[in-house]
Amino acid sequence: MSLLNTCIGSIAAICTTVAFVPQVIKSWRTRDLSGISLPMYTIFTLGVILWLVYGLLIGDWPVIIANAITALLAGGVLLLKLQSLKMKSPKMKSMTQL
Repeated sequence: MSLLNTCIGSIAAICTTVAFVPQVIKSWRTRDLSGISLPMYTIFTLGVILWLVYGLLIGDWPVIIANAITALLAGGVLLLKLQSLKMKSPKMKSMTQL
């Protein structure tokens, strides 16, 4: 892989990873996740985890690092969303007791 390719991949990885930080901070501070789509964040987090696995398989460090961090950030928002639904919905409360 050329140095240019690595630089472009690294910059792209930084941009897409850092883009999640404001959402995580806002979600953590306000605990208002009403605008967050549970299906979207579930599918997105799964996709990021699969990108991480792919990066590990091909040994591509920009892909590995970016997706590991993004998986943690997106997973954090996803957990906050699930907690907010659990507190609001009696049905979710009963589902979590299974």
